Amino acid sequence: MAEKVYGLNDVVEMKKQHPCGTNAWKIIRMGADIRIKCGGCGHSVMIPRNEFSKKLKKILVQGEA
Repeated sequence: MAEKVYGLNDVVEMKKQHPCGTNAWKIIRMGADIRIKCGGCGHSVMIPRNEFSKKLKKILVQGEA
């Protein structure tokens, strides 16, 4: 399987949706951990990079570099 390339300000779809009902998340911080912000309610979550890669389904919108 090809490695998905994602970056800061990308909008991504995760395998499981957020309890608020949306499935779009924006990447707002990258490092050893990745912080993503829910597109529906604005809740942010920090996830280790390897766990994020496993839970990522697809990239919806590429962010501007």
